[in-house]
Amino acid sequence: MTAMRVPLWLKIGWTVWVIIWVPLYWKQYGLQNFLFFCDLGNLSLMLALWLESPLIFSWQATGLLLFQTLYTVDLAGALSTGSHIFGGTEYMFDPNVPSFIRLLSLFHVATPPLLLWAIRRLGYDRRGWLCQTLAAWVVVPVNYFWRPQFDVNWARGPFFREQHAMPGLLYLLGYLVVVPLVVYFPSHLLLQWWARRGGFLLAGGRRR
Repeated sequence: MTAMRVPLWLKIGWTVWVIIWVPLYWKQYGLQNFLFFCDLGNLSLMLALWLESPLIFSWQATGLLLFQTLYTVDLAGALSTGSHIFGGTEYMFDPNVPSFIRLLSLFHVATPPLLLWAIRRLGYDRRGWLCQTLAAWVVVPVNYFWRPQFDVNWARGPFFREQHAMPGLLYLLGYLVVVPLVVYFPSHLLLQWWARRGGFLLAGGRRR
């Protein structure tokens, strides 16, 4: 019998949290909010924990690690200095957003260490950044056309503001090319280095 590499308490704890989080977030923000990569990540991580899947963890890490880390830095900066370094966490200080919703949003802070821990423990699968790229090519066009006023994943413009510097479809095409090259691929290289520090690397799903 194969030894469990992810603690059972973590699997159960994340699953219980997701079961609580989904209906509360749905009521607060609506269905379209679950197309944010960070929210899709919560569901994917639940699956990854139970399957102990290096591929799913690697996939999510290439897409989430940078943005969730910037979120954490911005939140920490706002708490310590009162000003936002990057922006994106202003809602965490908005009294119109219920406090329990803001508390649930702290999953953004928990995600980076969970991803790094899982990859150090299970290894990194080099196909992760390709999976994230394919996911972006599917999800972001949906974000562009469905309820565009919410600018989910910045499909209409950065920082939740629709851009008007170029035609919208040209911006969308640029997004689908630039983000994988500028965000996902460098994250892929960083995660390969991180896995090597842990003593192993997965290549196409096989231990090297």
